[in-house]
Order: sequence, then structure tokens, then C-alpha cells
Amino acid sequence: MTTHLFRPSAWHNVLGTLPPALAVASGDTVITETVDAHGIDKDGVQRASEPNPMNGPIFVTGAEPGDALKVEILRMTPIRDHGWTRGSLAGNVVDPEFVRRLPPRAKVNWRIDRQALTVSLDPAVPGLEDFVLPLEPMIGCFGVAPALGQAFSTATSAENGGNMDYRGFCPGTTVWFPVAVPGALFFLGDCHAAQGDGEIVGTGIETCFEVEVRLTVEKGRTLVWPRGESATDIFSVGNARPLEQALQHATTDMFEWLTSDYGLSPAATSHLMGQVVRYDVGNVFDPAYTMVCRIAKKWLRARGSSR
Repeated sequence: MTTHLFRPSAWHNVLGTLPPALAVASGDTVITETVDAHGIDKDGVQRASEPNPMNGPIFVTGAEPGDALKVEILRMTPIRDHGWTRGSLAGNVVDPEFVRRLPPRAKVNWRIDRQALTVSLDPAVPGLEDFVLPLEPMIGCFGVAPALGQAFSTATSAENGGNMDYRGFCPGTTVWFPVAVPGALFFLGDCHAAQGDGEIVGTGIETCFEVEVRLTVEKGRTLVWPRGESATDIFSVGNARPLEQALQHATTDMFEWLTSDYGLSPAATSHLMGQVVRYDVGNVFDPAYTMVCRIAKKWLRARGSSR
């Protein structure tokens, strides 16, 4: 397998059927540097326009509609010593009458200590003088081209992935996307140094990373929604608005996954999910919301076995 060092010369604000910037074989690894959500690189140079400019697309040889693209997030290394967020909660996550009491949504800077692997406000905000967070890298926006020649803005998400802003998309996690076009056409960007659930200020700590991923085609693995696996859990991702529809998509996909890959009957699946499912909130700021239906692996037998 080959490792590719991908240095983009152009970035995209949509995930769609665009000319490939790089072609790789199934199982190859790609290392690339991202720009931040405003399109500013590690050196402070404006390289692209917002929102969330993406590296790519990457054509993965052999990927065809009806397959799945397996994306292993191997490494995320910070390459800039600062990031930024907005200074207030988003208006859509509080009661409408409360919005007028929120502070201004000005940009706020954060310092990234690449040796200590921490992030802190720069300068500190009164009351948070000793507020230091661990560096918790995550990918805010990534996915593949959607079907039917569509192009979805990097400000939103759908079946093909996109701007999901889920904290679980971090190093050590594997994600599967449904392939809808030849080559899958994989996009990646919008990396965060840290972020709370929901991205409720409308940003994570936006900065630049060197990201290393392995891209593998899984033939005949037909998916509807993105799926993921960490060391401890499996999870299904639903993207839609209203939030209950995103939850329905994620729950349905988990049900399908457990009955097809783990050999559980519909009744057994219902009992298991009813007692051990955990729901995580991804993005609740952008046009499509993200909900994640998650189950710990300790409750599951090997794929294809019966329970």
C-alpha cells in the first residue's frame, strides 16, 4: 500500500462530483494539511473562502455505487499554535426570548500548546482565568460526493456525510460512507482542536491539522447513512432537520446494522437497543442536525453470530 502526501492547490465549499485532485488505490494512506473554517492556513495565509473549505476530492480506485468507503482516522497533528471560536452561544440553541441576553458573537482566540497538548483562551475571559482544556482533535466536515450530480454545501450534511461536527470523529475512529459515484470522491477539512457536543457556539476551536487517513473500498457493503467504530463502540449517524428526524435515521440504521451484520432478530435488536443505546448530539447549529446512535461493543457478539 502507498502513502500519499497530498498538498492541495484548490479547496471546495461543496461535496459533489468534481474533478479529482488525487487518485489512490484502495488501502492507500493519505497525509494532508487542512486550512481552518475561514480558509486560513497554518501560516496565516488566506487560501480559500468559507465556509469550511475541503481538501479533495480524492478518487479511490474501484469504488462504485453500492460500495462503502472505509475511512480510518489514523492521526491528527496540530500545525498551528492558535485557533478561534465565536464568543456566544448560537441563537437557535436557547429560548427565543433569551437571545437578546447573549453576548456578541465576535471571534475569540485560543492558544494551542502543541507540547502540552492543551488549549486555552487567549486572553483569558474573567472567571475563566485558569480554564485549560485538553487538545481533543476531531474532523468537523468530511464525506463523499452525493448521488444524482448533487453538490451539498460544507455548511450542512446529508447521507454522504458533510458538516456533522461529531466529537467522535477523532483519531482511532473508523468511519464508513455510502459510495454514490465512481471513485467515491472523498473530501476532508474543518478540523477542530476541541469542541463541546452540538457545536453550540457555531464553531469548534477552528485551526489547522496534518491529518492522516487510510481509505479502503468495501465492495458490496451498501449503506444509507455514515457509520463508525471506535475502540469501544459502534455508531450510526443521522443527518436531518428537525432533530427527531436525524434521531430516527440513526436509530433505523443501527437497527439494520444489528440485524444484518450481528445476526440479531428484530425482537432481540429491539430489546438490546432499548436498554443499552446511547445518543450523542453532533451539529445542532447548521441547516441539517446530526444525531448519533451508539452501542458499546461489550454488548455485541462477533459479526455474523447469533445472540
